[in-house]
Amino acid sequence: MTYTDDGFEIPVLYKGEKLLVPGELLSTGYTHKIRVLVQGVSLLLEPDEERNYRAVLEDPEAAGHSPVDRELVQAVIDAVEAIVK
Repeated sequence: MTYTDDGFEIPVLYKGEKLLVPGELLSTGYTHKIRVLVQGVSLLLEPDEERNYRAVLEDPEAAGHSPVDRELVQAVIDAVEAIVK
């Protein structure tokens, strides 16, 4: 993981290609969320009770959302879990 002025980049291996996904840590009370930008869509990664992450659209009401590749989202989640566990 590399850090930038605005957050960090998460290295993701997806279909044999190395990607750097921009991320930002958001602390909320006793937990946290990670904001990531995947294919131009802002997602929040939230840990569940078992400390596995799930992805949620940050603004589901925003117009113009293009579909996000589910396999890519899962690859980002897998990369985050490998870093934090």
